[in-house]
Amino acid sequence: MRILALDMGDRRIGVALSDQMQLIAQGLCTYERKSAAADLDFISALVEQYRVVQLVIGLPRNMNGTYGERAEKTWAFGDALSGRISVPVGYWDERLSTVAAERILIEADVSRKKRKKVIDKMAAVNILQSYLDFLRNKKEMEGKNNG
Repeated sequence: MRILALDMGDRRIGVALSDQMQLIAQGLCTYERKSAAADLDFISALVEQYRVVQLVIGLPRNMNGTYGERAEKTWAFGDALSGRISVPVGYWDERLSTVAAERILIEADVSRKKRKKVIDKMAAVNILQSYLDFLRNKKEMEGKNNG
């Protein structure tokens, strides 16, 4: 019952994976992009390997809530991925996920060179953890309303 999350970049894709109970997000890897076909193959293989039940892609939004060119690219990748995998593909607001990841790494005194290698994976963790927290809160609210 794992959920996979992606932080899409032009050069790299950060990947995070939930635990079986969908409570905790863990960084899985940072994938160096090669080509559209190779990128889709890589993510498809991860979905199969980890028996993922849902894929969440960080959706870049402008601070005023509008969508730009990067969001269009993200939707296009998600659409292409939807045609290749059998699990639902959703989107989650990723505003400030990279900023938060950068802040955590700086506070941990991680060097600039090392930060560059893990920042996308950390951003994916932030996206996924935010989504998992939302799901948990939603279930709790539904339980209160039905009880």
